[in-house]
Amino acid sequence: MTETPGSESSRGSAFVQSLERGLAVIRAFDAEHDELTLSDVARATGLTRAAARRFLHTLVELGYMRTDGRLFALRPRILELGYAYLSSMGLPEVAQPHLETLVSQVHESSSVSVLDGLDVVYVARVPTKRIMTVSIAVGTRFPAYATSMGRVLLAAQTDEWLDHYLKEVQLRPLTRYTTVEERLLRAILEHVREQGWSLVDQELEEGLRSIAVPVHNPDGTVAAAVNVSAHASRGSSDDIRVELLPPLRAAALAIEHDLRGNHH
Repeated sequence: MTETPGSESSRGSAFVQSLERGLAVIRAFDAEHDELTLSDVARATGLTRAAARRFLHTLVELGYMRTDGRLFALRPRILELGYAYLSSMGLPEVAQPHLETLVSQVHESSSVSVLDGLDVVYVARVPTKRIMTVSIAVGTRFPAYATSMGRVLLAAQTDEWLDHYLKEVQLRPLTRYTTVEERLLRAILEHVREQGWSLVDQELEEGLRSIAVPVHNPDGTVAAAVNVSAHASRGSSDDIRVELLPPLRAAALAIEHDLRGNHH
């Protein structure tokens, strides 16, 4: 769920604690917790029941939440907050047609994601058939260390940033193949940095392989990562690299070309 909001004294005079608390209330809701009672929200956020009630009723009044009197749930209007960010990025609109072209070529799903804290967040996606048991949509988050896009994005960071990330993150085994040893993960990321792509073999979900490359901003920094994911039955990791890396790189170059056009 979400962490207890920090005290105002530790933040500085420009910090509005009530806004932080309101956002904590919104973040208490997710795929596993799509309907919560007042008590659930108070417990998840560390707020008193009285404060949680005020925030919930304000969100209901503003149209971001609905309630039947006992259970509270987010309403679609909450998406406005995320879509404002997506449209300001420009990246999803630029990437989408190139993902569609790529998917029609390789007949596998393709996505674009950015790094947010310890996770990758999907900002564009074109699926083929469902190959994962978890459904993925724009806004889906996965731990960066166990995904091909995450590793491309992590490899693009400075060593200092990476040191901080590795202090913060818990390397948990998501499958029996997940890399959970810090030393090994560092070596993998170094390799990804050198070769310019990442292939993850069943570390996020068994039966699933994924290959990713970076998408660069006009200034050369890494803006995002783009991937293709395929069922392990498609062939070995080598087969996937040989078949999917060239069209994936071409798609990334096409996205970069359009991003440059957007910045003129």
